[in-house]
Parts: sequence; C-alpha cells; structure tokens
Amino acid sequence: VQLVESGGGLVQAGGSLRLSCAVSGVSLDANNIGWFRQAPGKEREGLSCITAQDRRENYADSVRGRFTISRDNAKNTVYLQMNSLKPEDTAVYFCAASGNSGSPFYTSNYDYWGQGTQVTVSS
Repeated sequence: VQLVESGGGLVQAGGSLRLSCAVSGVSLDANNIGWFRQAPGKEREGLSCITAQDRRENYADSVRGRFTISRDNAKNTVYLQMNSLKPEDTAVYFCAASGNSGSPFYTSNYDYWGQGTQVTVSS
C-alpha cells in the first residue's frame, strides 16, 4: 500500500492549491481517504474525509467552505482543492487510508499514510 501526496508549495494568502493523493494497493471503494495537516509544534489535525462507498464528504470547521475533497476512481487519486488560503494553513499535509468506519478525523482510525507535502502560505 502506498499513498503519495503532491501539489504542495508556496502561495500567497488568498491563493489556491490543489493537493493530490495517489493511492496504490487499496481500493478507493473500500477505504475512506482523509486529509490531515501538521504544523510545527502542533498535533496532527484532521481536515477532510471522503467515504468509500457513498463518497460522503466531511470537513473540519477550520476548512469548511474553503477546501473541497474529491476523488477520481479511474486514477485512484483523491484531491484536496484549497481556496482562500491563510497563513495559518501553513503545515505539512498528509493523506491517509482507512478501511474502517470510525471517526473521519481520528488519526488512529487510519491504517496507511503518505509522506506529506509542505504547504506554505505567505502573508
């Protein structure tokens, strides 16, 4: 199983980025895929999740209305479109796969993780 994030970078406040999570070894139809971030000195924070069978989207309050999760089964890839970025969105962003139906924002519910991609938002 492998998850590989890409799309991070440096952007000005108010700008947008689209992160990609390329998944191999597990099916998107059988695994929830979540996006998390971790800023220096802070705990890993759950941002969004798309469920396996019904593609239901979940968002943390901190990103609801600004971030959108989606997936492309043909490419086995999950995306996180991030708009109206703020300096406080600066962090390393991770995607993760979960084969169970627990809370979408608990890191302990996820079995596989990517290596992360850095997002830096300048003011």
